[in-house]
Amino acid sequence: MTETLPMFPLNAVLFPGVSVPLHVFEDRYRALVHHLLRVDDPTERVFGSVGIREGYEVGDHGAQSLYRVGCKVLLTEVEAQADGSFDVVAVGLDRIELERLDTSGPFPVGHVVDRPEVPSPVGEPVLEAARATFSAYRAALAGIRADPYSGSLPRDPSYLSWTLAAVAPLPMPERQSLLEAEDAGERLILVTDLLRSELRAMNVIPSLPATEVARTRWSPN
Repeated sequence: MTETLPMFPLNAVLFPGVSVPLHVFEDRYRALVHHLLRVDDPTERVFGSVGIREGYEVGDHGAQSLYRVGCKVLLTEVEAQADGSFDVVAVGLDRIELERLDTSGPFPVGHVVDRPEVPSPVGEPVLEAARATFSAYRAALAGIRADPYSGSLPRDPSYLSWTLAAVAPLPMPERQSLLEAEDAGERLILVTDLLRSELRAMNVIPSLPATEVARTRWSPN
């Protein structure tokens, strides 16, 4: 079933279960925040986000410049600034697929359908390989840059897959492929392979992680 959601396209990929801070300064997205704040129930302050393909901006290109698979997002914290902008925190909910983007109103509105995760068992070797590879990646980064994750990794396979997808500093197309993976097992295998590739690149250029070279620019508006 198709539904409509306020849309906030980003030069980033958001993942279910993961919080993200955003600075909102463009008029259309300030209007989106005002719209959400008028919703009485805080648990219903939901919008959608999809990634903007590299080299494009939302506008005349419309939905053609956007990835189709994105995420429903819940607005959880809002701090208004004196200049009219907002600092907000949002958390990813479920995946969505964008069918059409309407930019005729004060903020973009997406016609979307749910794209739920396919439940499936994940074998212990896949889980062990993902955890071990990420631990090796964290160790390789020690002394070069800040640890990308603190604390113990989740034990639940689905949450583990989303966590590793979110914290691995990969270029946007690779992050999008992780979001679009059909299930947790496929996502864990993919993120393990991607991190192993990063480790190999770091061994070639030990003074500069490959992810620093390949990282895309973060521009939430």
